[in-house]
Amino acid sequence: MTARSPLGRAPALLWVPALVAVVFLVVPLVALVLATPWGSFLDDLRTPEVRAALWLSLRTSLATVVACALVGTPLAWVLARVEFRGRGLVRALVTVPLVLPPVVAGVALLAALGRSGLLGAPLRDATGVTLPYTTAAVVLAHTFVALPFFVISVEGALRSAGEAYDEAAAVLGATRWHTFRHVTLPLALPGVVAGGVLAWARSLGEFGATVTFAGNYPGTTQTMPSRIYAVYLDDPAAARTLAMILLLASVGVLLLLRNRWLTPGAAA
Repeated sequence: MTARSPLGRAPALLWVPALVAVVFLVVPLVALVLATPWGSFLDDLRTPEVRAALWLSLRTSLATVVACALVGTPLAWVLARVEFRGRGLVRALVTVPLVLPPVVAGVALLAALGRSGLLGAPLRDATGVTLPYTTAAVVLAHTFVALPFFVISVEGALRSAGEAYDEAAAVLGATRWHTFRHVTLPLALPGVVAGGVLAWARSLGEFGATVTFAGNYPGTTQTMPSRIYAVYLDDPAAARTLAMILLLASVGVLLLLRNRWLTPGAAA
């Protein structure tokens, strides 16, 4: 028998809008499941264009996770462990891509790394390399929008772990680099894994910045979201199949992070 809350029964004025919110979030997902042409699901999945887009999405999303881990982990450590003037400003700038419209992110990347961009022009003049509309541009676009998710997750894990163990290692004579590798990072590993999964999911679903900065060329820059956009007007059923694949991937991410997001108090 469920124990009665000491606060009393929840008022209908809160229950009703809460149920409306749940219905609003769940019904479109259920509609997608029902509208997916399951009879041709495997056939659509086996088409060369879909397989190419899926393979490119997997490769670029995994490369994005690696890039986020390589640069995001040190950045999260600096924000969590190092006191310096302007740290609040740096943290604010890191989170800007979270609220930036994806298309704007793509335009910003073109302004910085395009053929005549702030960094792109010197790079082209020095090496002859241009980044836009290449597979590398897909990874850069994905990393730009996914990195804040990774940094916030790892920084939160580092702050939760506290500095007591770091200080103990320092008292015992460990250098800060040794402490980072053997004390700090292992303690923050769950946050690193969670950040990596979130970055992967964000990368897998990225569209606006990718199309703007990398284009939508089959086999080179056409990821799964770009493929959905390309086929929807001509073949809505095939687009629903592709959307269902990404929905299943999103559910898989949620299951991987169930202890973090689905358990009450776990994210605290």
